[in-house]
Amino acid sequence: MPVTILEVIQRSTDFLAKKGVSSPRLQVENLLAHVLQMPRMKLYLNFERVLTPAQMDNVRELVRRRGQREPLQYITGTAPFCALELEVSPGVLVPRPETELLAERAWKFLQSFSPANGQSLTALELCTGSGCLAVTLALNAPASTVHASDCSAEALEVARKNASRHGVNIQFHHGDLFAALDNPLLFFLIVCNPPYIPTGRLATLEPEVRDHEPRQALDGGADGLDFYRRIAAQGAPFLAPGGRLMLELDDDFPAAAAEIFERENWIVEALEPDYNRRPRYLIARRSAA
Repeated sequence: MPVTILEVIQRSTDFLAKKGVSSPRLQVENLLAHVLQMPRMKLYLNFERVLTPAQMDNVRELVRRRGQREPLQYITGTAPFCALELEVSPGVLVPRPETELLAERAWKFLQSFSPANGQSLTALELCTGSGCLAVTLALNAPASTVHASDCSAEALEVARKNASRHGVNIQFHHGDLFAALDNPLLFFLIVCNPPYIPTGRLATLEPEVRDHEPRQALDGGADGLDFYRRIAAQGAPFLAPGGRLMLELDDDFPAAAAEIFERENWIVEALEPDYNRRPRYLIARRSAA
């Protein structure tokens, strides 16, 4: 029996709602738009269009996967970030809207910074994952040389694809934080969205995150602060004079993260707010001492 776009939306929305998926109609519309290769809003002009049997089979399978709480972005293989479309896979964290604010702060700093003595403008993203920060830095501050590191070879492959997709040149390094760098380098910007979920809290996360996103990109240790301790202890020799370190934080412990850096003789300039006006971004520089 022929099934129209509107009927698919209605039936699938009910199905996802019963599975506890948030914004079920929007999720269905995004899946349909993906299958039909059309902008989501164009669905509204084609409500009476009948899907082919192959299209119906495809939609059913994708809706089934979403009903099992697989993230929409892993199903479609892409995620939006700063008006870009980035490739994502289960080997990388899905970029969040909050990280877009970190990206904007970072590229604006690079745009305004002029290294002394003819030095080249360099930036490093740690824990790059999909490469979302590195790619947006390279696009918005094209005068800079951007490096990115990750301990996951799978994540680096996704990041390389995103760099190629958007036509930017990024130098990738495989390894654990600063140990990934082949040679001692100085950067005028070091930016990172590290794992910061306390281990005990992982089990309480939404199924999309808990069951599907890579644990190593989420688990920040017993108190969620392990990566901040390591970056604070290791990072100063890699930051050029006048440069800045910018990190995303769990908004539950901004003061604790700031104290870690201050104990390591960093100067914390600001704890900047996110969309909800909660402190989420730490901006620091090297002490003159």
